Amino acid sequence: MYLLGEQPAYADQLISRLQSIPGKLLDGLDPCGEPLQIERSENLAGDLPSNQLFIIDNGLLHALVDERPLFYLQEGDLVGLRQGIDLPSCRYTSDEPLTLIPYSRSDVFKHIYASEPRQELFIQYLVGHTALLSDALARIKQPEIRPSTGFKHFAKGDALINQGDEADHVFIIIDGHAEAFVDGVKVGDVQKDEIFGAMAVFTHEKRSATVLASQACTVMVIPKDQFLSLMESNPRIAHSLVESMARRIDLLNKEITGLRQPG
Repeated sequence: MYLLGEQPAYADQLISRLQSIPGKLLDGLDPCGEPLQIERSENLAGDLPSNQLFIIDNGLLHALVDERPLFYLQEGDLVGLRQGIDLPSCRYTSDEPLTLIPYSRSDVFKHIYASEPRQELFIQYLVGHTALLSDALARIKQPEIRPSTGFKHFAKGDALINQGDEADHVFIIIDGHAEAFVDGVKVGDVQKDEIFGAMAVFTHEKRSATVLASQACTVMVIPKDQFLSLMESNPRIAHSLVESMARRIDLLNKEITGLRQPG
C-alpha cells in the first residue's frame, strides 16, 4: 500500500511494516489456482470472485474514494479482504496488466486462526490500514473526520488515557513507549505495536488504568465504533484479542496484589 501525497515519517514506517504482513499471513498456505491475469479494469471488485483473496504478484492497483485517487496497492499487497469498517468504499482500477495469486478466502482465515502469532499480525494489519485510511481521508474530507481518527503525538509524561475516563478509542503505539498505572502504581509497560484501551471498549466500562508516555510517542487512534465494526466482521480475531487481553489483565492483577501485600 502506498498513500498518495506527502507522508510523515511515522506513516511511511507503518506502511513498510504492514507491507510485510500479507506474506507472513499466507506463509505455508498454497494458492487455490493459477495466477489471474487482468489486462486492465475500471472496477476490479466486479472482476474477482467473492470467495477468494489475492496477493498482487505484479502490477499496480489504484484506489479511488469519491473518484479521487487516495492510494495504490502494489506487489505483495492483499486484495479482496473485507475490512468491515465505517469508511467510504473504494473503487479499484488498473491501467496496466495485473497479476494476482488467488487463495481460498475460507482457507486463509482458517490458516490465520490456527496460529496466535498470525492472529496478532492480522489484527495489526486490519487496525493499521484502518488508521492509515482514516488519516488519509481526513486530509481530503476535513474537518468532519480529523478530530477522532488517525494519529496523535504525545510528549514524555503526557497521559495517553486516564483511569476513569470514558472509553471512546482504541490505540496502538507505533513509535515510542508508555507505562500503565492503576491508582498511581505502575502495573506494566505498553510496548510498540501493542493494542491498548480495547478491553474497556469491549466491556463498555470506564478506563481501568492510566497510560503515560515514558518517552515521546506516536499513536494510532481508532474510534470505538470503527474498532467494534472491525471486530464484528472478524469474530474469531476479536475472541483471540479478548483472550490475550484477559491473560495480560490476570498477570497485572497478580502484580498489583503482590505490590499491595505487606512485606
